[in-house]
Amino acid sequence: MQFTPCTPAVRVVPSVLLLLLPPALGAPAAAQDVVFSIAWQGPTVGAPDFLGGVPITEGDLLTPAPGGSPTLGPLPTPGIARPHGPAGLGLLPGCIGHPGGTPCFVEVDALSTGNGPLVTPNGFGLAALSWSTDEYAQGMAGIGIPPNLSSEAGFGDSSADVWTNSVPLFGLPMPPFAGGPGHRGVIDGDGLVSGSGAAYPGLGLIEPNVPNFMPMDTGDDLDALAFQHAASTPVYFSLDGAFSDPLNGIPNSGSAPAHGFVGGDVLVSIAGGAPVLYAPAFALGLNLAGGEDDLDALYLWDNGNGTYDPSQQPFDWSTGASDMLLFSVRRGSGLIGAPDSIFGIPISEGDILTAPLAPVFGGGSPLPGILVAAENLGLGTLRSGTAMANVDDDLNALAGNPGPINDCDGNGVEDAIDIAMGAADVNANGVPDVCEPTLLSLTCFCAAAAPCGNVDPTAGCRNSTVLGGLLTASGTTSVGADNLLLTATNLQPAAFGLTFMGPTLGGPLVFGDGLRCVTGSLQRFAISISDATGTATTGPGLAAFSTGFPAGSQIVPGSTWHFQHWYRDPGGPCGASYSVTNAVSATFVP
Repeated sequence: MQFTPCTPAVRVVPSVLLLLLPPALGAPAAAQDVVFSIAWQGPTVGAPDFLGGVPITEGDLLTPAPGGSPTLGPLPTPGIARPHGPAGLGLLPGCIGHPGGTPCFVEVDALSTGNGPLVTPNGFGLAALSWSTDEYAQGMAGIGIPPNLSSEAGFGDSSADVWTNSVPLFGLPMPPFAGGPGHRGVIDGDGLVSGSGAAYPGLGLIEPNVPNFMPMDTGDDLDALAFQHAASTPVYFSLDGAFSDPLNGIPNSGSAPAHGFVGGDVLVSIAGGAPVLYAPAFALGLNLAGGEDDLDALYLWDNGNGTYDPSQQPFDWSTGASDMLLFSVRRGSGLIGAPDSIFGIPISEGDILTAPLAPVFGGGSPLPGILVAAENLGLGTLRSGTAMANVDDDLNALAGNPGPINDCDGNGVEDAIDIAMGAADVNANGVPDVCEPTLLSLTCFCAAAAPCGNVDPTAGCRNSTVLGGLLTASGTTSVGADNLLLTATNLQPAAFGLTFMGPTLGGPLVFGDGLRCVTGSLQRFAISISDATGTATTGPGLAAFSTGFPAGSQIVPGSTWHFQHWYRDPGGPCGASYSVTNAVSATFVP
């Protein structure tokens, strides 16, 4: 068929808005800068970073493109914010360029910027705590509002994600089930729509990462996490032990002994100098329970005197007399299963721990105490019968974020938590609907300028069904999610048709038994055949399909396109045997 202009009608086409403009809002809060490291098994190791093309290692501190804050994908490979070698963390050189799945001796296993925020007996407020898990973690089934660990783990889409508490964690220390175990995804690995249908801002890592027992993973594992990083500030971190993972039998990278430390030590690098010991493992109660321990997550507030001052009881750090050092230990550590020094219950790799207590607090045990039991985060444990696999969920990274990571409406609450607490997110893209502008409109209704009096003011011009073909849209206009679905109804069954798009609206122009309003350089999508109800669909995947169109005619963020559906209609009222629906206009976002 040819799209040939016919006699123009003179009526102005109305526009019916589907989504209203947001109300007036204060200035949105800026997203928090984030730095992170990845495990040596992932495919991003060895890939060139987006800043300078330097191959990434498991010892580099990475930042998402383009501005250091998570955004919806697709995204480039992360950039190196702080290299592992000289002028970075001061680790040994020699690992640049090695591929993922081949361990080197620079893996950064835990990370903190040392600037809090401080935790009080009132606990962690909403979205004040963020963490990650590895690909074997499953979460507690049925806990919280998706996307969460349970919903994403089933698709291998969890190990590069960051979770945040969607209910307050009050009344610390917290034994198992002392508080609501809700959590929600706040940062995604790749920023693309997952197998669960969820989409939220990402880092540019590779997903999915399906659990396997091979050295090379299918995707990335976010291994350490921190906020508000600056290249001039000290960085506190832990390196990796050398014992084998009891689940898959694969030895850990041994980056700690390669530098003269053990996996339970907390190190500090200042101004790019070589790392020095900040908090020795024994001061944290590690390597004292009959085996080697590996510190796997770190959340630190340093009081600024340059030395580690162990806490004698929880919250004495609020006076500045001690340093707040919270941590977890890796699966396979000797501490797993030993009684903690606060509740006397078996320690899990999902627990948030604090330094051993002084005898005056009722302590005297040389082992760490549980500040927040894993169950309060929504992590599964064998001790409580909530593990969905045969091992406890492993807390892999831990950070206290000083403010919301994403807060589009500036209300001081993380967007993910707003949604968990009831804010509308109809298009499921992780952005509250109140923040999104008008993106979709229906146009080109057949109100008066019908070719042969076949008016239908609620759709395209009336066809052989006695109704006009109606084109509607569902899903989102996110290019990353690419889930916009265009649905044409009121067609004859088994009617051939296709959806076309153009950059402008004009006319309307008489076209067959209908009116065409989409003009400019037209592009066609795949041929469709309506079903028994006279319904035909185009999408999802419109953006991906459009990559085959000429440059300048592709669906990209910021572009606006107009769509109509052409269809065969033998026996139509005007005798042309074909017609078109009304039009849908869409403005696309990342």
